[in-house]
Amino acid sequence: MKALYPGSFDPITNGHLDVLKRARKVFDQLTVAVVENPRKAPLFSAAERRRLVEESLREVGIEDVPVITYSGLLIDCAKRLGVVAIVRGLRATSDFDYEFQMALMNRDLDADIETVFFMTAGEYSFLSSSIVKEVKRYGGDVSKFVPRCVERALEEKFKEG
Repeated sequence: MKALYPGSFDPITNGHLDVLKRARKVFDQLTVAVVENPRKAPLFSAAERRRLVEESLREVGIEDVPVITYSGLLIDCAKRLGVVAIVRGLRATSDFDYEFQMALMNRDLDADIETVFFMTAGEYSFLSSSIVKEVKRYGGDVSKFVPRCVERALEEKFKEG
């Protein structure tokens, strides 16, 4: 069974990697899809985010998960790849409300593709890319929340601007 793990990954965190590792155990094939959303203003470009996801996967010893970028509807990307499931991570009930709406919309668009939710590990239940960026922007230590390559990329980004 093929699955797709989409997200903005701006940047990828250890919470994302936790969900990814567990989804890999459930599905035969897993692809990470980095969204290019023109309505958002990410810190990293889509190409940078894809590279950071690829480097992060190598850093944790995962070599068999392809990383792509996509724009447009997630369900269209899922159909093109021929997946049976969309993987989503949940941290708290606030995530559930949004994810529930998206899952129902995706089901209406294609009832053959399921959304499968993975609860993140408790140690990452508060973690978000936004929090990581905010902490790093003000010089905080994010080393236990992101792979080393991401920490270095954040340092470089905040030196530039």
